[in-house]
Amino acid sequence: MTQSPSKTAPPKTTLNDTTQGHGGETHQQASGDAPVLTTNHGMPISDNQNSLKSGARGPTLLEDFVLREKIFHFDHERIPERIVHARGTGAHGVFEATDDISDLSKAAVFTKGEKTEVFVRFSTVAGGAGSVDTPRDVRGFAVKFYTREGNWDLVGNNIPVFFIQDAIKFPDLVHAVKMEADRGYPQAGSAHDTFWDWASLMPESTHMLMWAMSDRTLPRSLRMIEGFGVHTFKLVDADGGARFVKFHWKPKLGLQSTIWDEALKLQAADNDYHRRDLFEAIDGGDFPEWELGIQVFDQEFADAQPYDVLDATKLIPEEDIPVRIIGKMTLNRNVDNFFAETEQVAFLPTNIVPGIDFSNDPLLQGRLFSYLDTQKSRLGTTNFHQIPVNAPRCPFGNFQRDGIMQTMVPKGRANYEPNSLGEHGEEAGPRESAAKGFGTTNLASGPDEQGDKLRVRAELFADHYSQARLFYASQTKNEQAHIASSFVFELSKVADLDQVPTRMVANLRNVDEDLAKRVADGLNIELPAKAEAARAPVEMKPSDKLSIHKNMKATLEGRKVGVLIADGTDAGELDTVTKAIEKAGATVFIVAPKVGGAKLSNGKMRKADGQLAGSPSQLFDAVAIVLSEDGTQMLLKEAAAVQFAMDAFGHLKAIGASKAAKPLLDKAGVEADAGVTGTGDDFIKAAATRFYDREPGVRMLA
Repeated sequence: MTQSPSKTAPPKTTLNDTTQGHGGETHQQASGDAPVLTTNHGMPISDNQNSLKSGARGPTLLEDFVLREKIFHFDHERIPERIVHARGTGAHGVFEATDDISDLSKAAVFTKGEKTEVFVRFSTVAGGAGSVDTPRDVRGFAVKFYTREGNWDLVGNNIPVFFIQDAIKFPDLVHAVKMEADRGYPQAGSAHDTFWDWASLMPESTHMLMWAMSDRTLPRSLRMIEGFGVHTFKLVDADGGARFVKFHWKPKLGLQSTIWDEALKLQAADNDYHRRDLFEAIDGGDFPEWELGIQVFDQEFADAQPYDVLDATKLIPEEDIPVRIIGKMTLNRNVDNFFAETEQVAFLPTNIVPGIDFSNDPLLQGRLFSYLDTQKSRLGTTNFHQIPVNAPRCPFGNFQRDGIMQTMVPKGRANYEPNSLGEHGEEAGPRESAAKGFGTTNLASGPDEQGDKLRVRAELFADHYSQARLFYASQTKNEQAHIASSFVFELSKVADLDQVPTRMVANLRNVDEDLAKRVADGLNIELPAKAEAARAPVEMKPSDKLSIHKNMKATLEGRKVGVLIADGTDAGELDTVTKAIEKAGATVFIVAPKVGGAKLSNGKMRKADGQLAGSPSQLFDAVAIVLSEDGTQMLLKEAAAVQFAMDAFGHLKAIGASKAAKPLLDKAGVEADAGVTGTGDDFIKAAATRFYDREPGVRMLA
């Protein structure tokens, strides 16, 4: 039922005085200034609070069409959730092409200076729509470009590779990682029997597992993740020439992740941490930006590699082909309605435009089939493209008519092609030259592309370990420790299948002997014999581009700093540190023991943004603890205050503290190091990074 903006409220009618003068309160009937509601077909409703009955206490009557419409709509408000990527958040924005690549692609979206509307949806993969934002999981990164040549959907992830090489395996992957069929849990996590049973039997998943067990799956913010098209695509120029391409999204704010313990506590502190962070950044005008980059290569390069470029479990190191930046995407508008836009948006890899084409990647080929079928099932109609968030911004037309929820009204008799009705002055349907349309290119993908149709994979697809070794070797010592600890945690949750951890460690010996030993030690199992590799791995030069820590930016821009205060906090010191934080580009979030804030040393109340009990330090990138001696003595008795400092230290964050706050730091076990400072300039510098050297003394599983 909708509110009618063109109608005025009816005269006030009440059953008794309880409804009088309450500004729209609806106890038994709406008071006079309540809005006029209508049915979905525009009929004004006199009473939206009471069903039609036979007498005041009699049965409800079947003729109450207002009740039936309202309940009918409510009963059908939920559509089937996505099988994967169910929990997501989205935003509108614009893409601007910044480099001329007309020699590579004729796509209008890449015309230098061209600005194209976009809609982006970020998501987790394994959990349902009601799960949380911060589990260890891959993040979907799907972009819908509303180009003047039609919609182009670049449907990717924040990791450049995938678990499997062929789409026929996708149902098995999803079944294995989802909650177990017999018990309905665990939700939104891979740390359980069925996933690791499957993964330990699928050596081709090893490279992806290295990424999944790394900090890439624990992002600090959706604004600080990379995006990848995953597959190899093609760019097509105006003459029909084609080259292979990989698509990359590079965040302006750089890469940033949380650590495992911090991610666990974030789930308790704020289930919606990532979607809230994105919404608030856009709402506050701090628009997230990514650069679009491409790796372009030809068949000669592809043939020279020790891996197959059509294998979605492989990447092309940026040291071999640097990423060329060709555009910038800015997200500048939040959705107006989460359901209508974020939930109903339908991404299709088959949404493509002239100048871009598919390769023969067997995983991509399967996705070209499944997405269209999925959207029909989820949105209930073949006309889902007419939903505003899915509709192209350019003119479109064809002879695909009718179907459930057809909202367009094509005119004329012609619903077929070819037809000659236009010659007789009648509506004859769309008329566009086929020469302007999309055409499939014939760029070969190696000597095995042509020939008999077989259920086989190319021989190079059998190398499952070389790039996993490359990824692990490219990480810092701290990141390698995180990967080892992640494997230990996940495999320790395998309860019923004793052979699975042993099998997984046997696979890891093909990646790195030290990694395998650390995981075996962490699980308290004997180091098993190395698993036999289907194809012997080759050595590849480490790539710094694969490391988060090597690519982090020492900046406070786009970050949030929690400042803990209490009664008696020095007003001058607080003012100095908050101004310095804001000058560095971060957001200040004042935390106080009480909701109303705290009375400062100058006698004035400083309003708090959050109460201490509900604003733990894991919500922030760094913390400042600005307390007086009396305030410190009071907070020494507050477990939340001690935990605030303890977690900030344990999560490797900078802590700026007033001199009077030292007893609180001592009680929290905060030790002196480069990240524990006063509240001056040294804190601002320290707050721009994390202190991973602190970690071995804090926690480590392997």
